[in-house]
Amino acid sequence: MDPSSEIKPSSGQLDKVTDRLSLYRNQLLQSPIHSTAQPFNNYNAASTLPQNTTAMSRDPITCHVLNTLTGTPAANLPVTLTLLSAPSSSSQSPITFQATTDADGRVKNWEPTTTSSSASSVPAILSALPTADSKTNWSVRFDVGPWYEAQGVESFWPEVEVKFTVKGRGREGEEGWRHYHVPVLLGPWNYSTYRGS
Repeated sequence: MDPSSEIKPSSGQLDKVTDRLSLYRNQLLQSPIHSTAQPFNNYNAASTLPQNTTAMSRDPITCHVLNTLTGTPAANLPVTLTLLSAPSSSSQSPITFQATTDADGRVKNWEPTTTSSSASSVPAILSALPTADSKTNWSVRFDVGPWYEAQGVESFWPEVEVKFTVKGRGREGEEGWRHYHVPVLLGPWNYSTYRGS
């Protein structure tokens, strides 16, 4: 190709492009994320992030409920967590915990419903297990019927119960610790669940 036949932008076109790029650059530098007005080529995204990025404290077993009837989180739903069996358990009766889902339909922490000292918390129970690969069986029960009834909706389910096995022990960050998240997609005539993360 002959270099003299190449299409070359006029100086007016180059000026327009340069002006437009300068305008974009200035708008980017004035946005809230660039509040320090750093030059774009020296911009460090990590410097604008909150410094405290540690995870919120949560129990090793959590849940999340979405109401498929409305497509929204199932807030204020009573939930019961029960330890069904544990290795070398001396307790004859199940140990239970209770919670109510938050505005986002989540339960991150459980309160004991029994007065037994061994039921102080879910992490305490798991920390007391003999090995890092110990298995315990749990149940999480959602009191669906009364919750839907309070909203004027008839539910086929008086309650929904999900039973599962937890393998591991300890507290978050300790050897053997694992997080078990039980999400439930809930409707008055159907539900589904899976192991979340």
